[in-house]
Amino acid sequence: MRSSNPVFSRRGFSRDTGYAGFNAPPQAGGPAAAQQGNPYAGNPYAQAPGNPYAQQAGNPYAQPADQHTQMADPYVQGAPPQAGRMTMDDVVMRTGMTLGTVIVGAVAGWIALSGQGLGLAIGAGLVAMVLGLVQAFKRKASPALILTYAAFEGLFLGGLSGAINAQLEGAPMQAVLGTLAVFVGVLIAYRTRLIRVNQRFYRYVMAAAIGFVLLTAVNLLFMAFGGGDGLGFRTGGMGILFGVIGVVLGACFLALDFKQVEDGIAYGAPREESWLAAFGLTLTLVWIYLELLRLISILRGD
Repeated sequence: MRSSNPVFSRRGFSRDTGYAGFNAPPQAGGPAAAQQGNPYAGNPYAQAPGNPYAQQAGNPYAQPADQHTQMADPYVQGAPPQAGRMTMDDVVMRTGMTLGTVIVGAVAGWIALSGQGLGLAIGAGLVAMVLGLVQAFKRKASPALILTYAAFEGLFLGGLSGAINAQLEGAPMQAVLGTLAVFVGVLIAYRTRLIRVNQRFYRYVMAAAIGFVLLTAVNLLFMAFGGGDGLGFRTGGMGILFGVIGVVLGACFLALDFKQVEDGIAYGAPREESWLAAFGLTLTLVWIYLELLRLISILRGD
């Protein structure tokens, strides 16, 4: 299992063959040189016998020899998309449903939990974390589980945002606008290839993410047993630097998510995989929002 988010270790569309297209091993029987130069050489849906999503070995864009099959190939110009395969519309629709559930939960949490302290909000956050971990380690996407996770995540975000807004009015809205700006910016950079997601990019991002999470855990331990602000990652210049790094990492996660979706569609992934794409994008956007909210709180608090 591969992950582009260090909080919940979710799968890529390539299952056990590597993350997306750039980390997949060459398929047996294909020319090695051609496979090394083709990021889609390791199509995970070409492995299992009898798989209706299978492509020709070594090249998912190869045209079948049979004319009737060629007419049904979604990669042949003018051919209709095959039923049962993931499309961009599927990803957009399911991501909208998941984020919509988060927003509804956030509104409810803001109204019901913001005046009750952070205890109930943190409890909802812990439930969301457990549900996210369960989904991350399941072999198949569970829409009900993903939407339930989104509801509890929304309750947590709403309660937390309401409490922060009581101290720093307008900070949550600033974080929302910042999250939208990061999403649009990364999407434009990815589509124009200003960001090139490859194996090296993936390794650097994951190494930075592991270090970030470890430092966060150490800081929490110092706060729990030493009191105060731990290592100082929540205030002052160090807190600002740490917040900026968190937002940059979130932007990198978004680029990995876009690559994941692009490869899933190119591989002819089953339609239910679009729920995994929605789950991953939701995790990343929540990450960015929380990091921006923390950064804004530090800047306005100082």
